[in-house]
Amino acid sequence: MMEKEAAVNVMGGALAACSNDPKTGFFRDGHCNTCAEDHGSHTVCAIMTVEFLAYSKYVGNDLSTPLPAFFFPGLKAGDRWCLCATRFLQAAEEGCGPGVDLEATHRRALEVVPIKVLQAHAAPAST
Repeated sequence: MMEKEAAVNVMGGALAACSNDPKTGFFRDGHCNTCAEDHGSHTVCAIMTVEFLAYSKYVGNDLSTPLPAFFFPGLKAGDRWCLCATRFLQAAEEGCGPGVDLEATHRRALEVVPIKVLQAHAAPAST
């Protein structure tokens, strides 16, 4: 059985929700919760942009096309999604990293992404 790690964000506080519409997260619980089995580290709460979605598709991860068989609606600009930490870092290094909700980004993202990179992409806190 998969056991969730403590729900703590990169700033040391309680992990805020990332998105319930579309429902996101490794556990599809709306949060960027993680566990030992989450090898992709779906821990960065990213706010999609047209540029990032095009980049992600270009590098082989099409997040914009719906996949009804997997209950995946496809993402559009403005949607929030728990992104793999390595993909976020790759996009940031290429100059097209999406915005990040620090309150909804799991502290385990820090194993891959330096806090300064996350802060440089920080979006206004959700309300």
